[in-house]
Amino acid sequence: MDAHPSTDLREAAFFDLDKTIIATSSATAFSRGFLAQGMLTRRKVLRTAYAQLAYLLGAADEDQTERLRVQLSRNVAGWEVSQVSAVVAATLHEAIDPTVYAEAVALIEEHHAAGRDVVIVSASSAEIVEPIAAVLGADHVIASRMAVDAGRYTGAIDFYAYGENKAVGIREIAEREGYDLTRSFAYSDSITDAPMLGAVGHAFAVNPDRTLRRLAAEEGWGVLAFTRPVPLFAFARRPASIVVLGVAVLVAAGIAVGWQLGRRRAHA
Repeated sequence: MDAHPSTDLREAAFFDLDKTIIATSSATAFSRGFLAQGMLTRRKVLRTAYAQLAYLLGAADEDQTERLRVQLSRNVAGWEVSQVSAVVAATLHEAIDPTVYAEAVALIEEHHAAGRDVVIVSASSAEIVEPIAAVLGADHVIASRMAVDAGRYTGAIDFYAYGENKAVGIREIAEREGYDLTRSFAYSDSITDAPMLGAVGHAFAVNPDRTLRRLAAEEGWGVLAFTRPVPLFAFARRPASIVVLGVAVLVAAGIAVGWQLGRRRAHA
């Protein structure tokens, strides 16, 4: 017998992180902090610069993205997990704060107001994604898990939340939390997240690359434009009443997002 009858299933909204919620790559946003702690050399930072630039410009193909992953995993081999967490906590404001899209913040609040859980889905490691998700008020995280031995990263990856694995993670958490994926939502900017978008009933391509835009048209997915990065901590550090007021203002900026979301619900 199904442990979650269809009438009891809840809805969720799944958000990719990089270039969907934030206008950068979370995996490399903390490079300055790691460099300051002597965990990275300037040579290693420069070695990943080209791949990072190609990623941000939407020019990185699957092979280039894979090379970036390999380079990043090699960089962290031997690092202490506790030191990584400390650097992320200390530099979260300067690394991530200016890059969060106002439209994404408004949309997260809209989903919460509708009673949906919000799940951040990212190929970056959990140690980086979880603090960002906590400030955003996300309910759950699906992220890559780095292999650890004696408190240090080995350079291997136990679970790489990329491509099809994002859809695997979404299906697993849906089973565990009781989400109806046919009534749930997903947002991403990249064609590599097509499996993630295809796993739900309401998919949206955010600032899509050309290939994803074409697929969205074929699949009938929505297309959204996020253009206004705002200070993340402007929301995290304010009293709850002021946060609500701030989000109300942001909804005006993201009114097209809300209109399209409501229109899709009306036709569901």
